[in-house]
Amino acid sequence: MGWKILALGLLVAWTVCAQAADTRSFEFDGRARSYIVFRPPNLARSHAVPLVVMLHGGFGSGSQAEEAYKWDEEADRQGFVVVYPDGIRRSWNAGGNCCGKAHRDDVDDVGFLTKLIETVVHTENIDAKRVYLTGMSNGAAMSYRYGCEGSFPIAAIGAVSGSLSYPCAGAHAVSVMEIHGLDDTRIPFAGGHGNGAASDVAWLGVEKTLDLFRKADACGTLATEESGVVRKAVSRCAQGREVALITVKGAGHQWPGSNKARGLVTWLLRLDPPSTALDATPVLWRFFAAHAAD
Repeated sequence: MGWKILALGLLVAWTVCAQAADTRSFEFDGRARSYIVFRPPNLARSHAVPLVVMLHGGFGSGSQAEEAYKWDEEADRQGFVVVYPDGIRRSWNAGGNCCGKAHRDDVDDVGFLTKLIETVVHTENIDAKRVYLTGMSNGAAMSYRYGCEGSFPIAAIGAVSGSLSYPCAGAHAVSVMEIHGLDDTRIPFAGGHGNGAASDVAWLGVEKTLDLFRKADACGTLATEESGVVRKAVSRCAQGREVALITVKGAGHQWPGSNKARGLVTWLLRLDPPSTALDATPVLWRFFAAHAAD
């Protein structure tokens, strides 16, 4: 346990370096829940704009995600708001045995995300039909759980290095993109138990997770294309929805194109280096921008 405590301490030191634009909180289910809102300085409030909700991975935080995954820069370029919520003790209750303190305390993160989205839609003049959910690892798994159980109509989900951590009874009809390294040993592409902190989780295979959404979306045939180590497979679905999978050969458990974790944090948490084969954030934004909720 000593190395985990030291790693968490280093993560705290790392995350305080991130310059959060606006930290807020509200009480939900007896807990104070915090989140960061980034609104580009020049983004007018006179018209409704899209919202991206970015869920950090296990041992991460909202401020760490803000620094690592470069969504602020994309929001500046494209004109949308980003929210970075904090999980309980750096974890999300994504279902099954996943993950950490949030799972052990049976935290209602589905309900929390619904209240968070509804709050930000009201305070930031958000287009309610253009709300998008993205996440890394444990955050990606939480995104999928919300796609099964959440009550707010998300327009699209963009998951990186994730999969479902429990058998979803009925996925909602929503566009989905998953980006996954084929050498991921934390959440294996084929499913089953990975290594690391969530080794007790029996992950559903990535294709099986996406098949649940393909069925809900009434998808048609699959079109594929390859460029170097990157392969993209897209299913066109009813009402303009899509389910897309991007795989990266040679990539592990990481967010392609992200800022690399600093110093000892990488070694202590055994983080895989980010792939440079693509930049996941603008890829996800282009996918999001093509979709709106009914």
